[in-house]
Amino acid sequence: MQPVSDESSESTSFTDFHPTRGKGLLEPLLARLRANRANRLIPASLRKGRILDIGCGSYPYFLSHTSFQEKFAIDQSSAANRFEGINWYSLDLNATPALPFPDEYFNAITMLAVIEHLDPAKLVLLFSEAYRALQPGGVVILTTPAAWSDRLLHNMARLGLVSPEEIEEHAFAYTLPLIGWYFGKAGFSMDKLKFGYFEFMLNLWATATR
Repeated sequence: MQPVSDESSESTSFTDFHPTRGKGLLEPLLARLRANRANRLIPASLRKGRILDIGCGSYPYFLSHTSFQEKFAIDQSSAANRFEGINWYSLDLNATPALPFPDEYFNAITMLAVIEHLDPAKLVLLFSEAYRALQPGGVVILTTPAAWSDRLLHNMARLGLVSPEEIEEHAFAYTLPLIGWYFGKAGFSMDKLKFGYFEFMLNLWATATR
């Protein structure tokens, strides 16, 4: 699969767009918090290489706010516009949880607010693909809502605080031990996993180093 070229006079800055589908008063803040958290989890030594953001959405906020030598994006949606410096691939990972890249191609792979939208039966395959596509020493970084926050998020969506379109698509809710289990099944060593909470304890973060 070939990427959508980013070389265009119509290249557009992310700042012209809303960070998620639908509307929610807190969505811009939450997008910034996710991006800030992911950036803090990426070792500076990896930034001279390539990063892949899986499930970046139509407007790749995180990639537009991180520094890497080369940037790649995957989402089931087409890009809302052309974004300078980002190589875009349109791919439905629920249908085909395979990454169209060579072995050991990336220094970092991010999945920010993504896995809750995917079929959990496909998650081991996707994590295995991430392991394959990472260079030794490379890192996977993910965020996802904490399982206990599911009802609260639905209430927040009804109040217009977060996007109903995003929340209604949630397919599964995760705990930190369960995320660790998925990483282990995909081949990551358990002693190279790290976990934590952020966004007022509503979300989890996890890293897995190859």
